[in-house]
Amino acid sequence: MDIIDENGHVVPKSSEESKRVISGILAILFGGFGVHKFVLGYTQEGIIQIILTIVSCGILSLIGLIEGIIYLTKTDEEFVYMYQTNKKGWF
Repeated sequence: MDIIDENGHVVPKSSEESKRVISGILAILFGGFGVHKFVLGYTQEGIIQIILTIVSCGILSLIGLIEGIIYLTKTDEEFVYMYQTNKKGWF
């Protein structure tokens, strides 16, 4: 199945390995600590996630749960294109 970007162009298949499953599971289990962000190479976003969790007394750790669900509902191709190739840091 081809992936179409926002301009209607076909996105070429990536040879890069998807980190979708591991990132999704880590986001659901340890989302407040930003572990999934560090796995994807988003160091700044991971630190921000930790700070938000501490400041909000854990309430904003729900962001990790939401991101984990989003990661796991995407196909490998969509995930690689969006989060590994284009480096989309949040949601």
